Amino acid sequence: MQQQRINVGGLSIRYFQAGTDGLPILLLHGTGESALDWAWVMPILARNYRVYAPDFPGSGESSKPIRDYSLDFYTHFAINFLNKIAVERAVVVGNSLGGLIALRVALFSWERVATLVLVDSTGLGRRVNPFLSSLTLPVYGEIAIAAAKMPLGATVRSRSRAPLLFAHPTKIPREWYTEQERLAQTPGFLEATLSSLRAQLSPLGQRAVMVDVFPKLQMPTLLMWGTNDLIFPKIQAENAVKHLQQGQLVLLPDCGHIPHLEHPERFSYALNEFLTRHC
Repeated sequence: MQQQRINVGGLSIRYFQAGTDGLPILLLHGTGESALDWAWVMPILARNYRVYAPDFPGSGESSKPIRDYSLDFYTHFAINFLNKIAVERAVVVGNSLGGLIALRVALFSWERVATLVLVDSTGLGRRVNPFLSSLTLPVYGEIAIAAAKMPLGATVRSRSRAPLLFAHPTKIPREWYTEQERLAQTPGFLEATLSSLRAQLSPLGQRAVMVDVFPKLQMPTLLMWGTNDLIFPKIQAENAVKHLQQGQLVLLPDCGHIPHLEHPERFSYALNEFLTRHC
């Protein structure tokens, strides 16, 4: 897995790349995360595919300008990233926020998406864990990120997020905790995360529910969901798959919100099996 840098829309973007042959796969991470989340599956997927995992602007080692991190901004970024790496058509895989952006790319630039994979994705129902939606409240979110910027606060943030994201937090690689603590203390990261959250959520739940557009999707679409996801309940995926023309749902038991990090082998097997049948 190689670390690369590229300029996209005037922003310096870090991305990981693995594999030299096969169909390209674009991996998009979730809010408050980074491309490092994909590090445990990229070497497996690289056996058969060319794999790219960028840090979204505002995340990881990418630029973090002070701006509105809207869904339109992220969608344009994903399309422009594909342009910059000269990939005309790819499998687009997104987790959480990344799933919603992958879905928007599939709707607005459908010819670029060979296969769509939504992993515990935002945008399939109103319900969301109130811990996250409460952060969108005026002032409260700013107070929360101010506390999390300090070393102790950064540690508390990573430790409090883990039980929400994973079925078994104690089994998660130490590298994830280290990355989370480092990111919280990186200038601009928490501000971008809060802006991104407010673009997706309100205190009442998810803003954009896009299940009604699912019948318009022409490409094969895989929904992959952890049965123990505490952020978005699996019933959202079970309801959404019924609206797809070419859809499949894979439920990963004993797994939380980030399956590719918690169960990389099972995630990779399910994804490879789906792509072998449809690509």
